[in-house]
Amino acid sequence: MSSDFETYEQDFGTLTADVTNKIGRIPKLAGEEKTQLVLNVDKQLEEVRELLEQMDLEVREIPIQSRGMYSSRLKSYKQEMEKLEKDFKRSRIAYSDEVRNELLGDDGGSSESQLIKLREERAHLLDNTERLERSSRRLEAGYQIAVETEQVGQEILANLHSDREKIQRSRDRLRETDANLGKSSRILTSMLRRIIQNRVLVFILGAIILLTIVLAIYFNLRGH
Repeated sequence: MSSDFETYEQDFGTLTADVTNKIGRIPKLAGEEKTQLVLNVDKQLEEVRELLEQMDLEVREIPIQSRGMYSSRLKSYKQEMEKLEKDFKRSRIAYSDEVRNELLGDDGGSSESQLIKLREERAHLLDNTERLERSSRRLEAGYQIAVETEQVGQEILANLHSDREKIQRSRDRLRETDANLGKSSRILTSMLRRIIQNRVLVFILGAIILLTIVLAIYFNLRGH
């Protein structure tokens, strides 16, 4: 698990270094070139967010005794991500002196207030856009949790159904065993009764034979 986390760390370092470099270039650009670079950085930031999510999942799988160190590292990466997002936000509404002079032209003084107003409006629009993006991510995360919860619920229901069938089969086997024990008990009782009857008959026959011998001896003696 830790090896996967370190791999994500390397990807995170490479990606954030590239993003930082591009964020520094954004204020120096204007027009379509700036728009394309902004879109590219926004896409890369989304990749960074996905890396952080993967790292978070890896940390949860790490044994508790080793988890603290990785949690601290992940926390610092999240803070770095927040700083990147703030820098990116500022870079999108910022202009270098050269670009600003180019945009304002000769009438720089009179247009300065318009540029400031435009910058404020754009910042407000970006704030709203970011709120919508965060809400969208929360909704996606909530939907994913709901789907996972439904899957877990279905697995639990399937396990309960399987356990119920096992319990039912066990009950059936117990009933069969109980019936077999009852039948065996009746057979043993019948055999015991027959044994007792046979012993009684043997005792009676022995008594008759003994009585016959005694009588024979008695009459034999009287005859003499």
